[in-house]
Amino acid sequence: MDTLSYKTLSANKATVKKEWVVVDATGQSLGRIGSKVAKLLRGKYKPSFTPHVDCGDNVIIIHADKVNMTGKKWDERVYLRYTGYPGGQRAFTPAGLMKKGPDRLFRQVVKGMLPKNRLGAKLLGNLYVYAGEEHPHQAQQPKFIDINTLK
Repeated sequence: MDTLSYKTLSANKATVKKEWVVVDATGQSLGRIGSKVAKLLRGKYKPSFTPHVDCGDNVIIIHADKVNMTGKKWDERVYLRYTGYPGGQRAFTPAGLMKKGPDRLFRQVVKGMLPKNRLGAKLLGNLYVYAGEEHPHQAQQPKFIDINTLK
């Protein structure tokens, strides 16, 4: 037999099927929902996953202001950012980021779970976070996903 009976298919920009999904964050743990959203953005739940291609879905998170953190993490956990100048290290707590808007907190958490390259920056652009129920993406006909059913 000269040829293989199967071929590994590699997705590219033209063959990827991207969908719009809605995730409800009410009562969910921030880290757990963040890791599952990062997998959705990356496309790891799809059989056609290709590491170097944006094959993930566009994710809309609603009720982001109702997310939970256990213990004293709201005030004691610290996220760091560095401006590039001497003495330019800035520290943020989850409570401070949530005060500015829940999208800041979710972007910070999910960004840490994505690749640290141009693809990761592009994938983070597919994340949309809203504090309430309403979102302006009804025209895309997003489907609702129960995040607890995903691994």
